[in-house]
Amino acid sequence: MTPKPDTILSKVDSPVDIRKLSESELIQLSNELRSFILDVVSVHPGHLGSSLGVVELTVALHYVFNTPFDRLIWDVGHQAYGHKILTGRRDNFFTNRQYGGICGFPVREESEYDAFGTGHASTSISAALGMAEASNLKGEINRKHIAVIGDGALTGGIAIEGLNNAGVTNADILVVLNDNGISIDENIGSLKGYFSQIATASKTGRKTWKSLGIDIKYTESISSENDPIKGKFQRQSNLFQAMNFNYFGPIDGHDVPSLVRVLSEIKNINGPKLLHVITTKGKGFKKAEEEQTVYHAPGKFNRSTGELLVVNSEKLPDTYQEVFGKTLLELAENDNRIVAITPAMPTGSALTFMKEKFPERVFDVGIAEQHAVTFAAGLATQGFKPMCTIYSTFLQRAYDQVIHDVALQKLPVVFCVDRAGLVGEDGATHHGAFDLAFMNSIPGMVISAPMNEVELRNLLFTSSTYFEGPFSIRYPRSRGVLDHWDVPFKKMEIGKGERITDGKGTAILSLGHAGNFVKDAIARVAKQYIYPGHYDMRFLTPIDEEILHYVFNNYDSVLTVEDGIVTGGLGASALRFKNKYNYHNKLVILGIPDRFISHGKVETLHQVCGYDADGIVATLIGIQ
Repeated sequence: MTPKPDTILSKVDSPVDIRKLSESELIQLSNELRSFILDVVSVHPGHLGSSLGVVELTVALHYVFNTPFDRLIWDVGHQAYGHKILTGRRDNFFTNRQYGGICGFPVREESEYDAFGTGHASTSISAALGMAEASNLKGEINRKHIAVIGDGALTGGIAIEGLNNAGVTNADILVVLNDNGISIDENIGSLKGYFSQIATASKTGRKTWKSLGIDIKYTESISSENDPIKGKFQRQSNLFQAMNFNYFGPIDGHDVPSLVRVLSEIKNINGPKLLHVITTKGKGFKKAEEEQTVYHAPGKFNRSTGELLVVNSEKLPDTYQEVFGKTLLELAENDNRIVAITPAMPTGSALTFMKEKFPERVFDVGIAEQHAVTFAAGLATQGFKPMCTIYSTFLQRAYDQVIHDVALQKLPVVFCVDRAGLVGEDGATHHGAFDLAFMNSIPGMVISAPMNEVELRNLLFTSSTYFEGPFSIRYPRSRGVLDHWDVPFKKMEIGKGERITDGKGTAILSLGHAGNFVKDAIARVAKQYIYPGHYDMRFLTPIDEEILHYVFNNYDSVLTVEDGIVTGGLGASALRFKNKYNYHNKLVILGIPDRFISHGKVETLHQVCGYDADGIVATLIGIQ
């Protein structure tokens, strides 16, 4: 898919071509770029709203700065589609997020214009500062370093740490604050209100300047310390000023000429600088502006109307997230000690069910995973039962807090580890590959994974009554497998698995949703007179040693299957058990290989990793 011929966009193969354009052509390019993003993303789904919101900013940045020599870092990467299209990836943008295609996030290996890999929020300032200090050490006096960060990402502690450090340096770093009031869900916290106050004060200031007959369309240079325009921009008692940043703004992030003018002036000012731009997420597409959370990543939609397209209208099982959210509400209705915590993902984690009925017991702390965990620990010390709901890939950011603030103190925090395993098109930065392994090394941590919706429901019930220490429940981003899951609660015995079927020759130990691949594989190999046993372990820690002794005593070989990295998970625990008790059975471990897995459809990635039903069948045949 390529842009229409004879458009400006069709002639832009790199930012060099952008720098040849006139002011009016930059405006036209912005319109064409927004239209092209809509054309492609409507049929090849991805992150829409964020990229629509920074179209003009993207054009202006590549026009003013000498990229890729000047380093441009996009925080998170949701907003980088325009950047990718303008930096040589226009004609294969339709492969975005597809297996073998370009990545949905900036990736250094993909392009010299992707200065830093960004899939998690809040990292851009620290990375840009590191690059700027490296330039100082190498004597590169003319290289610029720009970090584009959303206002939602500033709640991440590392962003504040980066600002704090940068403010005491002479680094040539420009932080562009893309202020749109929303990350995926609406932004939370005092910073949101602070930015709103700045924007309101700015509007008042503009009226005052107009009343004095002063043109505020940047008719004067703002390079001079004594310049009235710069004085208008730089507000006293400003948070960023207090951190030793030269502050400019806020300005309209959808006004290309103004962006070009301001960026051209401030890029030559020495030291750390911050430009505050006001944008609208989903800008230029009515439905995306009106329903910003839905159109963050809407799937396929009608390009003309914005109507979401239903891929399959037949009745499908609920997602694990829906089962989690509805079950948590039911538990909370019967136990007022239960509270829920999420770092900026209430909709994605399905906490909206509980939030609607018990808003005072659901805490969205913003993009701040470390704080979320320790905040949960504080609640636990006072007799509450915190359900700390975090995507697996983001829980990595709070590993010290899990150990030091929760596990070491034996606090009864339940970690509801969402998006566990391979998540698909978001790729390596978002796969939940490591939680089994890193949780498995923490003393006293109960680690569980349901094979289906009923097990998830019962694990949540079991964890809500467990007060001896932390409890982890991991579940994937996928639909369940059952038609009916809303059954009476049944408390599960911690550390006990379930024998699904006995067999002969090979025993298969599965953990979590991957057990359904095993069931499919067993049905298929029966036609070849292969009859393995299947055991749903349910718990990684404490592991069911009774089942392990049984299978090692009664089967020639043992196969483990898990939706996590093979180093440190179920297979590693089975191997450790085998060696401890001096068993000599053949042991084969299937799961995510010991490498970073790319992006693509989940089914494709399972196949690539070899633990889908086909991979299990092939392994069982090979073991015979």
